[in-house]
Amino acid sequence: MQIIDGKEVAANLRKEIAAEVEQWIASGHRRPHLVAILVGNDGASQTYVGHKEKCCGEVGFRSTVLRMPEETTEETLLNEIARLNSDPEVDGFIVQLPLPKHIPEQKVIEAIDPNHEAHRIYLSPKGETLKQQKVFSLISYDRLVLLCGHYEGVDQRFLDECVDEEISMGDFVVTGGEIPAMAVTDAICRMVPGVLPEEECFTEESHWAGLLEYPQYSRPDEWHGRRVPDVLLSGHHENVAKWRKKESYKRTMLRRPDMWAQFDEKQLKTKSEKKVLAEAKAEAEAIRAAEAEKAEESDTETTVE
Repeated sequence: MQIIDGKEVAANLRKEIAAEVEQWIASGHRRPHLVAILVGNDGASQTYVGHKEKCCGEVGFRSTVLRMPEETTEETLLNEIARLNSDPEVDGFIVQLPLPKHIPEQKVIEAIDPNHEAHRIYLSPKGETLKQQKVFSLISYDRLVLLCGHYEGVDQRFLDECVDEEISMGDFVVTGGEIPAMAVTDAICRMVPGVLPEEECFTEESHWAGLLEYPQYSRPDEWHGRRVPDVLLSGHHENVAKWRKKESYKRTMLRRPDMWAQFDEKQLKTKSEKKVLAEAKAEAEAIRAAEAEKAEESDTETTVE
């Protein structure tokens, strides 16, 4: 079992988002703007909003916190939500819960998307696991509302009435839905035309075509006695492309047999494509045989001892 360092995963995710935000700005767009509404003096809410503000700074978002007093009326809050909904300089906003008891949370949530124009998603370990095909489908929505629960989650009656679907990051549990929401946002936004400089930035990545991505290499040509494969140094673009495709096949076969089982080999039409696949299968089988032999030798040594 692999132990995941959640802090490291979150830090890496923030770095990736920050890099993509800078690319977005460099291409002539304005900086994304997130607004948080905080009503009252709830200590936990102050902490959560402060954390969101910090995260915005780390990923390069502009952030604004609207702090409203405990005695704020329902009408005042709803008017502020309506203003933010119509502000073209605001890309998204959150209303931090809980609210003061005299303000009905249901009315506030409905005011965020009064005509149900947005597709509403609840980030939950009980939902459908997020995969690339799901990301493709979410791009088609003009607006999304991401609901983030904490600890025991959200009242089922609200989910039944107001949420369109639940999405999970995988078979694990985190404290709240904010980091999963960041992951969903990043996965979708990077697919929007103009966010990344070229389409190839994501079309050759893992999961795009139901395959894992091929290994990546950089300089120097040799590191700790390990060399970059000669084919990548050859300058022969066709051979490089074949090598990448073969490695993608092999990596998927060996690491994600569940994904490979869904791959349609009939889509390969040319002799060259079929030859690359045959080579990948032969090499993958050789790797499996070598691993099985090594495991058998290890078991034998343990028995002798």
